Amino acid sequence: MSFDLPALKEFIKTSPEIFRYLLIWGIIFAESGIMLGFFLPGDTLLIIAGVLAKAELMDIRVLIFGCFVAAVLGDNIGYATGHKFGRKLFTKEDSLLFHKKHLVKAQNFYEEHGKKTIVLARFLPIVRTFAPIVAGIASMRYRTFMSYNLIGGFIWTFGVTLGGYFIVGIISEELLDKYLILIILFIIVISLLPSIIHLIKESKSDNG
Repeated sequence: MSFDLPALKEFIKTSPEIFRYLLIWGIIFAESGIMLGFFLPGDTLLIIAGVLAKAELMDIRVLIFGCFVAAVLGDNIGYATGHKFGRKLFTKEDSLLFHKKHLVKAQNFYEEHGKKTIVLARFLPIVRTFAPIVAGIASMRYRTFMSYNLIGGFIWTFGVTLGGYFIVGIISEELLDKYLILIILFIIVISLLPSIIHLIKESKSDNG
């Protein structure tokens, strides 16, 4: 028995192609630049984008290049935010979109790994969002930041998206079309599990 969500599948297939690109690029930019990283891990989105490209719903070349640009621009916004507002962010009250503990976590990671954080953080949800902000607060030289930003953005967007594209390549086109939504939902669940487990542990630690 197949898992089928006709309405959602039809929406994906019939929505304008430019809408798909802008949605994915927008989320990648937002996660990297305006502190929305904890809503939907970018890794998940990039893998899903690769799946959609394999299903010929998007052009893989346009998709990846746009994701790379969005990721790099997003980190630049984060860097500028940290450079401009600096330590004021540590006195900012927690809100729906901002939690001080995430900033502290990224700062600790930065202190441990230094400049490499800008590359390594690309593969760590939450830290990925706040790492460029911390780099700005620490007044990392912009040219140095941009170099690591380009390297990290390239490895992350090209690597993860192509990973989703080629992994799904082992599935026949017929099965990919038939189970497209199921595959996407499975990827989302698996990708979110580490974050969910982490949040549960944090909650138990706070209550304990």
